[in-house]
Amino acid sequence: MKANRGFKRTGGLTGNPTLAAVDRMELYCAAHPGSPSAGRRPQLLCRGQLWVALLGPSVEEGIVGIGQTVEAALRAFDAQYLAGLRPPSERFRRGLYNSTDRRLTVRI
Repeated sequence: MKANRGFKRTGGLTGNPTLAAVDRMELYCAAHPGSPSAGRRPQLLCRGQLWVALLGPSVEEGIVGIGQTVEAALRAFDAQYLAGLRPPSERFRRGLYNSTDRRLTVRI
């Protein structure tokens, strides 16, 4: 007997969570057309009870958003993507610390 591999005899899909996730991603991207998710279309993965939106070769090397829903993962991905575009904040203020050798300078 031949396996149906998730398809009904009528050609429709049975309850495939991955395809439902893609539909939810399409709805999210349509609602947020200027978002990084809409522009970059990260890969969606389901790991246990969590959804992962991943752009890159791995979680360690890429941009990642994790959430309990597809939408939450995409929102987290958008936040991480935008955070990576911001310049690093100045950690030492000039005049109080010398930023080259990080020693305290005292002004009298």
